[in-house]
Amino acid sequence: MRLILVLAMMLALISPAEAAASGCANVRVPGAAKQQLSCLDDLTTTGTLATGHTVQADWAGLTSAGFPVPHGVPGIQIDGYFPDTSTANTTHGWNHDAQFVLRLPDRWNGGLVVSGSPGVRRQYANDRAIGDQVLAAGYAFAATDKGNTGADFHTDGRRPGDALAEWNSRVTQLTLAAKAAVAHRYGRLPNRTLAAGMSNGGYLVRWQLENRPWLYDGGIDWEGTLWHEDGPNLFTFLPPAIKAYPAYVAGSAQAHQRILDAGFAPSSEFLWQYHNDVYWGLTQRIYQAEFDPSFTGTDYDYTARPPSVHRAVERISLTGRIGKPLITLHGTLDTLLPITRDSDVYQRMIADQGRARLQRYYRIVDGNHVDGLYDAYPDKLRPIGPCFRTAFTALEGWLGGVRPPPSATIPRASGDLASSCALN
Repeated sequence: MRLILVLAMMLALISPAEAAASGCANVRVPGAAKQQLSCLDDLTTTGTLATGHTVQADWAGLTSAGFPVPHGVPGIQIDGYFPDTSTANTTHGWNHDAQFVLRLPDRWNGGLVVSGSPGVRRQYANDRAIGDQVLAAGYAFAATDKGNTGADFHTDGRRPGDALAEWNSRVTQLTLAAKAAVAHRYGRLPNRTLAAGMSNGGYLVRWQLENRPWLYDGGIDWEGTLWHEDGPNLFTFLPPAIKAYPAYVAGSAQAHQRILDAGFAPSSEFLWQYHNDVYWGLTQRIYQAEFDPSFTGTDYDYTARPPSVHRAVERISLTGRIGKPLITLHGTLDTLLPITRDSDVYQRMIADQGRARLQRYYRIVDGNHVDGLYDAYPDKLRPIGPCFRTAFTALEGWLGGVRPPPSATIPRASGDLASSCALN
């Protein structure tokens, strides 16, 4: 009820004259401590790379080189931040977290897509994978840095779990503000609001549809992170893999089996060195620092940690009780968030809550956690980005009364995998 009142107050700030105006200077983002508005000839990365209105490093590696690149979407971009006390995000020289970007196309289709960044990246991280695609379709697009960024994100907040809990509240905050800004720009509220995100951004979609379903009409969960106090979670499958990896490299068959038993897929071995070097250790370390800062050992055993650690994880855990339609995508060769320990489990959680009718789940054979690796292994991997585009169209149809294909495991297809994907 309080959030409804907040939205009502935001909309009350918009006068009829302002709502009818189309000039750049007339658009406001309610609640923003700072905003910077630009009229651009192209809101997609084709244009914003040239004008400096995106940061390529934020989205590097998340899409394959052949992923379609739309262009020619003129409109308004608003960069800004909401009040916050942390300062890790140095974009624009603001040294201020809770930064956001809002893009409002001139040719608007009436919809809004809201997204939180994957990993611990910043607000432009979804520009190529999600923003370009939905802007080209006519949607307004809003994205947030989630309120804290970088490998030291866990230093934000006063108690374990605070930094990650802020991610959820920042997406809610941006959704409310973006709805009001859209109404300010176009003279009416969006007729459709969708949540979309990958990895940690996918977790945010799940959490919003479980806890704030009235704000959205549906969502796309692209390999979302599963947090559940009882497990599985990052602390139940990463530590055994990290511990076994050196012996696996030395040729131990037992160590190899321990990594498989942790949940990592057979035939994903060619990805293990890269993920051990880049993802596994860093991911465990920064999240252990967030939820269990007192731990000082080497071999992490989540089940043996104090109740306070489990309570911190429980605060941000998912339940499966979604309230709006959700399409989930996950690759069978995901070597950071193994599919059997993540989206397979989340599908069962949704079913256990009696909400299976609200989900479609597509398991993408040979899909990995980041599509950039497809360029290195085009004969072994499949990018999920094209499946996101198809799933987004399917979600639009679902909300219009056309049911999407049943949940399924999508086999590897022939043809141009970088730009096409069928979900049946």
